[in-house]
Amino acid sequence: MKVGLVLEGGAMRGMFTAGVLDIFLDENIHIDGAVTVSAGALFGINLPSKQRGRVLRYNKKYLNDKRYMGLHSLLTTGNIVNRDFAFYELPYTLDPFDQQTFAQSDMDFWVTLTNVETGEAEYFKIQDAFEQMEVLRATSAMPFVSKMVEINGKKYLDGGIADSIPLQKCFDLGYDKVIVVLTRPLEYRKTPSSKTLFKLFYPNYPQLAARWAQRYADYNQTVERIIKLNDEQKIFVIRPSESLNISRLEKDPEMIQRMYELGLKDGKAAIAGLREYLAK
Repeated sequence: MKVGLVLEGGAMRGMFTAGVLDIFLDENIHIDGAVTVSAGALFGINLPSKQRGRVLRYNKKYLNDKRYMGLHSLLTTGNIVNRDFAFYELPYTLDPFDQQTFAQSDMDFWVTLTNVETGEAEYFKIQDAFEQMEVLRATSAMPFVSKMVEINGKKYLDGGIADSIPLQKCFDLGYDKVIVVLTRPLEYRKTPSSKTLFKLFYPNYPQLAARWAQRYADYNQTVERIIKLNDEQKIFVIRPSESLNISRLEKDPEMIQRMYELGLKDGKAAIAGLREYLAK
């Protein structure tokens, strides 16, 4: 039996995911592979590296540091999340990512990117986080406030544009049991986004604009599928039990803490049911 894990993005809403995954570490929940996107990738990669608490620690420490993310970074670098600081200085030296433990893990770790030429999702397997840091950067390169990331001659943006919840990819990889961690409560559905604004920003990428216009419908369809599969006990879903008013680029350390603690609470509450699901 192979256990797969799907991690939704959502920028700082991903602190919920960080809390859930820290409970997985506490409870020794075995995962064979993860398919992740955006913040789900950046925060989720600390599961196979077994770095409990790291996501909360570095975010609270650097949240209001102008070198990390925000308007200063956007105006000076073109990226709202600072490339050099967030993806190189921080994981290399300030709060080191444990690549050795990650490499020794038997968990496959996939991240989702959006190809800007085709508007389609592409999936990359991470084997060395440091060597593939640009892939991790691309999966979380939010439109409008991030430069495109070039990898092997192709340009990419946030994987959430093309595949916000990469459930089907997890099935395609052959996992028998699938755990889905969402960052929105049960009642949430997306509404249409502005097509005009996207076309103004990306006039040379019509396939990307078309995907953006369709994104809300794709997301809502996937959510309905997840609800159905969860009701049929074919997958196991963990989602926030309450809605917290947290912004994508939250600057309040107390709100970050609350979102993380909600993940701890909901993750712990789900363990008994999760073990039962995995044992079937």
